[in-house]
Amino acid sequence: MNVAPDSYSRSRKRLLTAVASLALVGAIGAGALTTGTSPVLADAVRVEAPQMPSFADVVEHVSPAVVSVKVKAKIEPTADDGSDPFQGPDGFNNLPNNPQLRRFFKEFRGFGGQDQDGNRRFGRRDHNNDQPRPVAQGSGFFISEDGYLVTNNHVVSEGSSFTVVTNDGKELDAKLVGTDPRTDLAVLKVDGGKFTYVDFADDSKVRVGDWVVAVGNPFGLGGTVTAGIVSARGRDIGAGPYDDFLQIDASVNRGNSGGPTFNLNGQVVGINTAIFSPSGGSVGIAFDIPASTAKEVVNDLMKNGAVQRGWLGVEIQPVTADIAESLGLKSDKGALVSSAQDDGPGKKAGIVAGDVITQVDGKDVASPKELARVIGAYSPGKSVDVTVWRDGKSQSVKVDLGKLPASDKQASNDDGKQAAPAKPDTLADLGLTVTKSDNGKGLVVTDVDPDSQAADRGIQPGDVITSVNSAEVNTTDDVTKAMGDAVKAGRKAVLMQITRNDSNRFVALPVGKG
Repeated sequence: MNVAPDSYSRSRKRLLTAVASLALVGAIGAGALTTGTSPVLADAVRVEAPQMPSFADVVEHVSPAVVSVKVKAKIEPTADDGSDPFQGPDGFNNLPNNPQLRRFFKEFRGFGGQDQDGNRRFGRRDHNNDQPRPVAQGSGFFISEDGYLVTNNHVVSEGSSFTVVTNDGKELDAKLVGTDPRTDLAVLKVDGGKFTYVDFADDSKVRVGDWVVAVGNPFGLGGTVTAGIVSARGRDIGAGPYDDFLQIDASVNRGNSGGPTFNLNGQVVGINTAIFSPSGGSVGIAFDIPASTAKEVVNDLMKNGAVQRGWLGVEIQPVTADIAESLGLKSDKGALVSSAQDDGPGKKAGIVAGDVITQVDGKDVASPKELARVIGAYSPGKSVDVTVWRDGKSQSVKVDLGKLPASDKQASNDDGKQAAPAKPDTLADLGLTVTKSDNGKGLVVTDVDPDSQAADRGIQPGDVITSVNSAEVNTTDDVTKAMGDAVKAGRKAVLMQITRNDSNRFVALPVGKG
C-alpha cells in the first residue's frame, strides 16, 4: 500500500517533536539528580500516651528537710594489756567463719582496719584516745523550724554523739531529746538557724495504690530518692505490740532507716523502719511507721523526753472462731483476757480471766494488737469504759488506767513440770489423760492423744487445766459437767483455760470429739 507524500511528512514531524520532548524531560530529570535535592521522607513515629507523674517538684521542696544521721559511740577496750582480742591478719579469728558477718564488722565497726599511722585499730591501744567511733548511719527529717528532727530509735540507740548532714553538705551537732523503743522512734535537736521542715499527713486517707516517694541516705550515699506505691496497710511484722505498718514498694535499703516517705503533696505518710529482704538488699517490700502513730509519739518525746502510755494490766490473746463458738460470741473479734495481773488496774476494776474485751469507750476492739494500741494511746490516769463479754452477755467495766511499766512482764523461765499423782484419769472425748494437781487446784495433763483436737491446738503434757467455760475444774467430773452444760446451751465447743510456766492461755475444744 502506498502513502501520500504530505501525510508522510506530517507523521515524521510529529515523531521528531515527541523525541525532542522526551529528551527535554530527560535533561530536566538529570539536572534534578545532579543538584542534590533529596526526596521527601515520612515523619518520625510519635505516640500520644498518658504521662507518668513527675516527682521532681515534690523532691525539690522536701529535700532540704531530709538529713543523714551519723552516730558515734565510745568503744571501751576489752583488755588492758594491749592484746588484740581479734587475733590474725584481719582481726577476725574470734568471729564465726561467716563472710557476711565479717564484712559487716569491717564496714561498720572498724574491726581489722588501720588508723592514720598505719596501726591496727585493735592492736596495741592508745589508752588516751577515747574518741567516739562510728557505730551507725541512717536518715531523718526536720519537723520544726527550730531544729527538731525525727529518726529511728535503732539508728541512735547505741550512740553517745550525733551529727546530721543536710542536703547541701553541712554537718551539724545534734542532741538526743528522747526515744521510744516500742515504736522505734527517736527525736534529735539541732540548734542554731532556721530549717526547712515538713508536716505529717493524715494517713487515714492513704489508700493502697497511692504514689509515694522515699527520701533518705541508703548505704551512706547521701540524698537519694526512690518512688513506688503503698502496697498494703496495717501490716503486723512481729516487731512489737504496736505493729501497724504501711507497706510500700519504693526501694528502701540499709541507711534509709528513719527517713520519710512522702505523698505527692510533700507530706510525710510514714517513716522507713524495716525491710523484708532475704539478701539484705531491697526486694520491694518495706515497712513504714504510719504518720498518725509517729505524730503522737514525737509530740510526747518533744514535751517529756519519753512516752507515757496507759496500762490495763492484763494478758490477752486472739479470739479464734472456736473460742467465739465456745463463748457464744457472734464473731471472733475482740481480745480474750488470759490473766489479769494482781497489781494491775484491770483486775482492780473487776476484769477477770476469760473476759473478752470487745470495746473501749464505745470503740470496737478487733484484736489484741488493736487493744494494745487503743489503751497505749491514752494517758495514765485516764478513766475508760471497757466492754467485756462474760457469761454470755456484755458488761461494762470502768477502769482507771495505770502507767505502762518501762519493761513488759516477761514469761517465767522455769520449765519444771508439776509432779503428777500415781492415778491418772482419762477425758476420752478430748483426747487427754489428766490427774489432780498437787495443790488440788486444776488438772495436770499427763498425756495427749497425738490424733486429737487437743494436740492440734497445742496442749502438752505438763499443762494445767484450771477452768472450763469459766468454771473452775479440779476433777474430771467438773470437766464432764462443764461439757454437758455447753451441749445443753447449744455450743459446739468448750473454752479451756490452760496454765503453762506461770502463763495463762485459752484453748477451744470441740465437744464430743477426740
